[in-house]
Amino acid sequence: MEYLLAFLVGGAICSLGQLLMDLTLLTSAHVLVLFVCLGALLSGLGIYGGLVKLGGAGATIPLTGFGHAMVQGILEEIEAKGAIGILSGSFKNTTVGLVAAIVLGVIMALVFDPKG
Repeated sequence: MEYLLAFLVGGAICSLGQLLMDLTLLTSAHVLVLFVCLGALLSGLGIYGGLVKLGGAGATIPLTGFGHAMVQGILEEIEAKGAIGILSGSFKNTTVGLVAAIVLGVIMALVFDPKG
């Protein structure tokens, strides 16, 4: 059942993104920013946590999950360190993903011939 719920939640999020790109003038970059901000907003309001409990990886893997992880890191750091946690917490839960994206991007650029 976990896999089905993850598939349905993740599929719904991704389908929404595809519909936004197909039916509006939004580009993929617009949808990326919109989804990260939407995940952060819903997390700050306490709504996205329920979606994560329901859909598991289906809610944490899409871009909305990145916004959620940033806000959760900020909230944890605010609780531990006070106001300085606003600055230090945004990358607490997202560092591994960011470093992996950068390192793999560099490796792919070295292995293949990027245009540009």
